[in-house]
Amino acid sequence: MFFSSVRERTNTIGDRSVLFEGLIRDSYKQAFGLAYRLTGNSSEAEDLVQESFVRAYRFFHRYDDSLPFTSWLYRIMTNAHIDMVRRKGRIRTTSLEASGSDGATTWDLPDLDASPDRQMLLNALDELVQKALMTMTAEFRTAVLLADVEGLAYEEVAEIMKTSVGTVRSRIHRGRKQIRTYLLKHAPQTYRSYSDEL
Repeated sequence: MFFSSVRERTNTIGDRSVLFEGLIRDSYKQAFGLAYRLTGNSSEAEDLVQESFVRAYRFFHRYDDSLPFTSWLYRIMTNAHIDMVRRKGRIRTTSLEASGSDGATTWDLPDLDASPDRQMLLNALDELVQKALMTMTAEFRTAVLLADVEGLAYEEVAEIMKTSVGTVRSRIHRGRKQIRTYLLKHAPQTYRSYSDEL
């Protein structure tokens, strides 16, 4: 009786580990994307993803597999990011004048069939949006990223951030306004030409 109970528990733990590994493998790219947007650089994003995965593994027994894994992981990542910001004692910001380590901007054109002008415009806008995101508080940045980049509903964002839907709406509205203001101030031609295309 005792040994069958231990064997059953071991099989359950093994099954959960396999499930966890599969979920992590499937969600890594999305997790890194959100972590990069939250932190503003690759090194800190890797640290945040690693910390989030460690926490997710430690508390995986609490995960309800009838719900999306990414929503649960984003809640963990959001909390880990806020903890990292608090440990630093400040929100990391990026200099508005710095465009790169050597002062040059590089363009990555992943689709050779796409219009180079359009791709350059999108890349420039993406870089500017990231700079705008890094000037926000962690709460505004997280709300905007979860809603606008990850495409989560306000209710899901509220659940992840452990706050009310009204607070989420306010943070997203104010965050978007800050991004628009930043873009209009720092790249009026780029931003206006992009807006005209939409």
